[in-house]
Amino acid sequence: MRRTRLLPAGLAFAVVFVCLSLTPSLLPRPPLFQGVVSGVAAASGYGFGVFVAWCWRGLRDRPREPWPEAARWALLAGGLLACTTSLVLGVRWQGQAHRLAGTEPTPVSFLLLSPLVALVVAGLLLGVARGSRVATRRVVRLLERRVKPSVARVVGVVLVAFVAWSLLSGVAADAGLRALDASFAIRDLETPRGVVRPDTPLRSGSEESLVDWDQLGREGRAFVGGGPTAEQIEDLTGRPAVEPVRVYAGLGNAEDAEERAALAVADLERAGGFDRGHLLVVTTTGTGWVEPSAASGFEYVTGGDSAIVGMQYSHLASWLSFLVDAARAREAGRALFDAVYARWSTLPVDDRPELYVFGESLGSFGAEAAFSGEFDLANRTSGALLVGPPNFNPLYRDFIEDRDDGSREVEPVYRAGRIIRFTTRAERPQPEGEPWPGSRVLYLQHASDPVTWWSPDLVLTRPDWLEEARGDDVPDGMRWMPFITFLQLSADLAGAFSTQPAHGHNFSGEHAAAWVNVVQPDGWSSDITERLRQELARYP
Repeated sequence: MRRTRLLPAGLAFAVVFVCLSLTPSLLPRPPLFQGVVSGVAAASGYGFGVFVAWCWRGLRDRPREPWPEAARWALLAGGLLACTTSLVLGVRWQGQAHRLAGTEPTPVSFLLLSPLVALVVAGLLLGVARGSRVATRRVVRLLERRVKPSVARVVGVVLVAFVAWSLLSGVAADAGLRALDASFAIRDLETPRGVVRPDTPLRSGSEESLVDWDQLGREGRAFVGGGPTAEQIEDLTGRPAVEPVRVYAGLGNAEDAEERAALAVADLERAGGFDRGHLLVVTTTGTGWVEPSAASGFEYVTGGDSAIVGMQYSHLASWLSFLVDAARAREAGRALFDAVYARWSTLPVDDRPELYVFGESLGSFGAEAAFSGEFDLANRTSGALLVGPPNFNPLYRDFIEDRDDGSREVEPVYRAGRIIRFTTRAERPQPEGEPWPGSRVLYLQHASDPVTWWSPDLVLTRPDWLEEARGDDVPDGMRWMPFITFLQLSADLAGAFSTQPAHGHNFSGEHAAAWVNVVQPDGWSSDITERLRQELARYP
């Protein structure tokens, strides 16, 4: 153990952190993700153990004393036994998580690959930490030539930390984001297979449109080139239908958010969107993606007597936008709704379409940005559907924290559900079975969705949703642990978008019942909802 030059106190805490990292969280973790979590946990535990030992020596005013040889061997044997036992238990816990999520477990690869990845990650992190320590010592020695040693140590540590933070959060981060934005911008020039330029004036990008087809972006072209026809709507619902209106503005169509919003509204009016019975304002996610089953679901439920308008604000993929594009999402959501509302409010009261709002994931954050609270939503819209809201959504957090006594955070009741309702299953908004007149705002969230439950507060604070009864698809064995739970949910974020429907951040097909509850169309039946759910579940 001397050859490793690792301190026993640090190793002891590293073992504890690794064992805790193997406990279950919201979603099943692939072996690679588990290895990363355990590796970061090991390095963090080692650093914490070294720090605790240093504090203890300082309090006792004694130099470092070597551990007895017997204690070292006991640590080695006990550590190996604890890690092996936790790894075996981890396989069982992951099997339960896979069953709840409807996916297939991979016990062999979990046993073999996770420890290897963990060792590599922990080694890299410890190498970086020791490299920083060497750099700090060199800086301190240089400073000691001019200032007192005590001052040199403080200044040296602060200087190295400042340079490292500046590189990571400034130069390196900016360069990385520029490179990613450029790569996704190139992809934005593509047109998805099977998508062609619309030949109907009811769509942006057509010959009659004010919006240039070539500048719509990949997701914009997919949106205006897709969706159900009036015939398809009639075939599924058995009710009369008309051809829906779809309007979109891409990043290339205008210089900034306000100009894109103004262009989208102008094209919406040209296409006759304000003459429809239902008007939906969508805040997109990431690359400008409009969730296909959400858009089509709205058109099916309204019989095609609808217009949907959205616009792009970023080139980045959804998970990157979630981390770095929140401000642009807020700006886009506010600009588009304000522009639509300004034109809509000039129409005669009896001749206005019902006005709805939709946002999924980061799009729900942008959609909220146009409103100040519950009554603002009710006064300016007929309803809203907000799906998979991130934990940092301001209105969402306000509603959650002010929920009615006795209701759970995972499925809260707010003001007896008079306007705002929450659900983990789209067909039964809470409070279930109660009338819902007037404006209806529905938050659809999953108990196992890390996008909704991830927060920096998890580092030191136990959330209410882990003090209450677990959600239907969350492992019973999940417990909150300082820092460890934060690490686990951070890894869960990476897999949140690739789960089975009704789990994680996959809401495919659930928009059917959600829109039925929000719009409440006359003469609609549960059989139509089920047919629509099956249809939307087939969407990619």
